[in-house]
Amino acid sequence: MEETKEIIKPEEKEYSILNLGPTHPATHGIFQNILKMDGEIIMDAEPTVGYIHRAFEKLAEHRPFYQIPPITDRLNYCSSPINNMGWHMTVEKLIGAKIPKRAEYMRVIIMELARIADHIVCDTVIAVDTGAMTGFLYMFQWRELIYEIYEEICGARLTTNIGRIGGMERDFSKTAWAKLDKFMKEFPAKLKEFENLVMRNRIFIDRVVGVGPISAERALSYGFTGPNLRAAGVDYDVRVMNPYSSYEDFEFTVPIGTNGDTYDRFMVRLDEMWQSLSIINQAIKKMPDGPFHADVPDFYLPPKEDVYNNMEALIYHFKIVMGETDVPKGEVYHCVEGGNGELGFYLISDGGRTPYRLHFRRPCFIYYQAYPEMIKGGMLSDAILTMSSMNVIAGELDA
Repeated sequence: MEETKEIIKPEEKEYSILNLGPTHPATHGIFQNILKMDGEIIMDAEPTVGYIHRAFEKLAEHRPFYQIPPITDRLNYCSSPINNMGWHMTVEKLIGAKIPKRAEYMRVIIMELARIADHIVCDTVIAVDTGAMTGFLYMFQWRELIYEIYEEICGARLTTNIGRIGGMERDFSKTAWAKLDKFMKEFPAKLKEFENLVMRNRIFIDRVVGVGPISAERALSYGFTGPNLRAAGVDYDVRVMNPYSSYEDFEFTVPIGTNGDTYDRFMVRLDEMWQSLSIINQAIKKMPDGPFHADVPDFYLPPKEDVYNNMEALIYHFKIVMGETDVPKGEVYHCVEGGNGELGFYLISDGGRTPYRLHFRRPCFIYYQAYPEMIKGGMLSDAILTMSSMNVIAGELDA
């Protein structure tokens, strides 16, 4: 007589509840995910956000327009110059400023450097989560060189507050050009080494292919943008669809994936670094002469030498920084292609010295909502990889 096997009905199964974060090292002390586990398999997930919510939008509504860039720095701090430029362009759209070509090209160089720095962090952390620490330590040397370029241009490294409403606060120095030239000559070979290090590694490939997938339809339904959407096969890039800062002057391709999994997200960012290098090279070769700031005296700070030695310049500097210049009434939206998606600024001005309303369209906040769906049915270790490959930045998620 055959032995009868006991069948356990799903409703009779015992599941375990696991807190993945906020104290887990991979969640940076910020993200909490309550996982329903069947052994090592994730059956359900419930994310919690808001651990570092700082009410940035309300803070900005009580600050003069010139004092808001430091707030934007602290959104996606892995590529803060892009945030700065996006805010400056939003105000420029409101006041109708015409930006000189030289300033726009300088902005493109800085933004593409920031994109490379952002993707270095994301892709090397994906490698770390598969056990490959070498690439992370190696590539961060080149991220450091990008920070040195920032430092020469504006004096800051992480939270840069780079640029000004109307363009740049100063032209690139000879030292800045020399540092940029050194980076552009040496980085491509190092990026190729990193690419070979992981793409020829069987362990890495096995860990990322098919992990945390999302279809193009679901990604669009959630409102995905940036590399996460392009990895799912949708070729949407703000720089192409709605060009800004003269991006229409440059030739580049938009890398896309097919399966929307961790492998595709890794590869899209890797390919985008090569495209960013191409854009920077084009901007350097095409760099036009002329002013580096628009003719908007109500927003352009006087030279420091004048501020220190001339009373009128000191007064004007004070008026600009303290927001004693009213801006026009209006309602504008401007977006840029951030390191991890479409970063938008929705600004309403009532003609006062501060924004009447300001909303940040933060790509992290939008695509992180899909995280539970993407990790269901996967292993616990895959959940960490999926989070890293989505490039969730805590400062931008919570704001």
